[in-house]
Amino acid sequence: MATLLYRLGRTAFRRRWLVVLLWAVILGGAGAGAVTAPASSDDGTSFMPGIEAQKAFDLIGERFPGTDANGADARIVFVAPDGEKVTAAGNRAAIDALVTEAADEPKVLNAVSPFKAGAVSEDGSTAYATVNFKVTADDLTDADKAALEKAIGQARTSGLTVEVGGTALAEQPAAGGSAEAIGIGLAAVILLITFGSLAAAGLPLLTAVIGVGTSMAAIMALGSVFGLSLTTGTLASMLGLAVGIDYALFVVSRYREERANGHAPGQAAGLAVGTAGSAVVFAGLTVVIALAGLTVVGVPMLTKMGLCAAGAVVVAVLVALTLVPALLGMWPDAVLSRRTRKGGPARRATDNGGSRWARFVMRRPLAVLVACVAGLGVLALPAASLEMGMPGAESKPVSSTERRAYDALADGFGAGFNGPLTIVVDARGAAGTKAATAAVKEIAKEIGATDGVVSVSSARFNPAGDTALFSAVPATGPNDEHTKDLVRTIRSERTALERATGATFEVTGSTAMNIDIAEALQAALVPYLAVIVVLALLLLLVVFRSVLVPVKAAFGFLLSVLAALGSVVAVFQWGWGAGLLGVEQAGPIMSLMPIFLVGIVFGLAMDYEVFLVARMREAYVHGDRAPDAVVSGFRHSARVVVAAAVIMIAVFSGFVGSGESMVKTIGFGLAVAVLFDAFVVRLALVPAVLALLGDRAWWLPGWLDRLLPRVDVEGAGLATAPPVAGGEAAPQEPVRV
Repeated sequence: MATLLYRLGRTAFRRRWLVVLLWAVILGGAGAGAVTAPASSDDGTSFMPGIEAQKAFDLIGERFPGTDANGADARIVFVAPDGEKVTAAGNRAAIDALVTEAADEPKVLNAVSPFKAGAVSEDGSTAYATVNFKVTADDLTDADKAALEKAIGQARTSGLTVEVGGTALAEQPAAGGSAEAIGIGLAAVILLITFGSLAAAGLPLLTAVIGVGTSMAAIMALGSVFGLSLTTGTLASMLGLAVGIDYALFVVSRYREERANGHAPGQAAGLAVGTAGSAVVFAGLTVVIALAGLTVVGVPMLTKMGLCAAGAVVVAVLVALTLVPALLGMWPDAVLSRRTRKGGPARRATDNGGSRWARFVMRRPLAVLVACVAGLGVLALPAASLEMGMPGAESKPVSSTERRAYDALADGFGAGFNGPLTIVVDARGAAGTKAATAAVKEIAKEIGATDGVVSVSSARFNPAGDTALFSAVPATGPNDEHTKDLVRTIRSERTALERATGATFEVTGSTAMNIDIAEALQAALVPYLAVIVVLALLLLLVVFRSVLVPVKAAFGFLLSVLAALGSVVAVFQWGWGAGLLGVEQAGPIMSLMPIFLVGIVFGLAMDYEVFLVARMREAYVHGDRAPDAVVSGFRHSARVVVAAAVIMIAVFSGFVGSGESMVKTIGFGLAVAVLFDAFVVRLALVPAVLALLGDRAWWLPGWLDRLLPRVDVEGAGLATAPPVAGGEAAPQEPVRV
């Protein structure tokens, strides 16, 4: 592996213009494809096939022609001025006028007056009307929204307080462009401090942007073919930028080191790609494993996001192995420190903060190990209370109309009105239309009598008369544990009702959908974690040719990710310190968040593990004693690992300032996970464990040593050329040692 990559690096350095031209052609071709490709659209794939709520949604789409079960809706809540009622003549006229105007819009399926639907609170202070659309929220144009907003504005002039919930007018979260721009700016500052050179700081940023641009353009170009979209590529953009900077950073850092050792530019580029590039390849493979593992979760959208992000990581690896050495060939001295560029003697690394820290840990390894495990273990305890759900309008800022509508509806009718359950009755098993009608009435009656149900609506039949819809309002809110229990109770009544009526039913709606998704994802979390850990253990076994080092790496990752999950639960679910982050309402953790956290942090954690421990393995293979190899690895890699981790923490922390609770949660979780993994696990727990193990850390049974392929990630097969004072050395091939 090292020899092959050495040759690749030397070739890219010599054929620099050809390599740059090839990448320009690839980027231009992908960009042209993105511009000319037809717009991608939803391929109709269910979000999570197999769960009951999704099956019911699909049944609605099948049995009610022209109705989109995912159609947009606007729940308009009216609150009368103090001392008045919504039933007063003037208030009633304003409400009816709004409903009539909304119903006249072409994309509106129905809009029913609260006075006809009985949607007026007992004290007469509050009423609500639901406007259902024929299309999804994404298909509503600005003109469609403006028409509804105009009608709402007119109703407000009457003195009524009018707030709007639902999906139709929901404010979409801002694109991540500003956060990414801030992240790139912070990365530039950190790289400049790390390298002390504008060129050395700028080159990883430039190549990372080229890699992300190529990946995103390819996703857009293939969007209509594979059902991809910019949303699908969100993870690819974020991770592509993160690992693109990291991978280029390690190659450039090794190039500077080899130049400091006296090697000519071309030789230094080859050695950098042959050694650091080997670590890049296997670090990239671990990230790809984590992302491709998302396919086991069973969510088509997650599968697409994972595979797109895996493709972006592959592009980042190829950029680091080819484009980085090619650009180094164009400006071979630009990335060097000012001292080296001016002809001063190169300072070779003998002792620095990394080596001093490693010696500090290795003098007291047991104490450091116990402190790390105990500290992360305590932080992980709240993870045992993890509750997954889908935060709704209750988690939005009080300044938003969605939150005010949620609160007004809860005050006027009860919390359950913010999350009604939709019951889909399939009456094809009943004999005839009359029997179907009787069956639906019986089912509605029994569900209405269930403890925890406040009310049920009138049933609406499809044109064929064999399927009906009605809603059941719980007494508790959408994310309340009692609501989850109620859904299970209603479903448990299905068998008896089916025997009695010949008809069956399913429970859906946003509340039931979120409950089913949360339960399915929680069940998938452990298998997903097991798959990626086992595959990574096998890969690291091949890379490090050690049994204990991969086990230590996996154990450290589990500690850091559980501590991060525990921190997320403590802040966002329990509300500890939530006000400091601008979290207005604590509640369940977004269902997708733990899966994202595990996948992304696993990839980044294995990046740091490979880069740090590969350098230790390199020193050990080249003759250093086990303790000296640990110190050597920290001397050469700790500063770069710290810089990479700080960049990631800065990028992810930028999302904590978002007004969206879900974005806050993801940003906070990823930032603290990288903090724990890089600074506690990789920089403290790893040297402590290796100090305790000594030479046993690199033990491998003889029979397994003979079975495993030799990939030479540490560069043992490279014999470096003699130091050259200046100029380009004659091409030399590495020899086997």
